[in-house]
Amino acid sequence: MLDNILQAQTFINAHPTLFIALIIWSVAWKGLALWKAARLSHKRWFISLLIFNTAGILDIIYLYFVAKKYTVVSETE
Repeated sequence: MLDNILQAQTFINAHPTLFIALIIWSVAWKGLALWKAARLSHKRWFISLLIFNTAGILDIIYLYFVAKKYTVVSETE
């Protein structure tokens, strides 16, 4: 386990730009997916998206295959 951590740290030190790009990519998709899940009241999806960090993969799956089937209905006064 310690060896894996040292390998990850070495990779991050060798490629900081790639690491920062991955963080930005992941945060952007996660933010969009969480916002959409909250608007659609998908509590289970919201919790899953919040807990699991999959570098944007689960977030993209949710946005393009699950959330696309639903629409937000707004109440007008």
